[in-house]
Amino acid sequence: MLQSDQVEELITIVSSLDKPALVRQFSEYPSKFPVDFTRDFLDRQPLDRLRHLFLALCLQSQRMPRAACETAEVA
Repeated sequence: MLQSDQVEELITIVSSLDKPALVRQFSEYPSKFPVDFTRDFLDRQPLDRLRHLFLALCLQSQRMPRAACETAEVA
């Protein structure tokens, strides 16, 4: 389960991602359930909606995105 400070960090990370990075995250994120958004669907969504969907995915899976983990290890 993500702790409150991790949720804050997650929100910060997701809000900093641009559209190409978010679309890439949807295909690479190791979720606990199938994520079957097509590339066409993702490309047609506004940036804020993609951020909302990805944040929900991370919260539901209780996992930080891989890029966030790699950044935390470097820091």
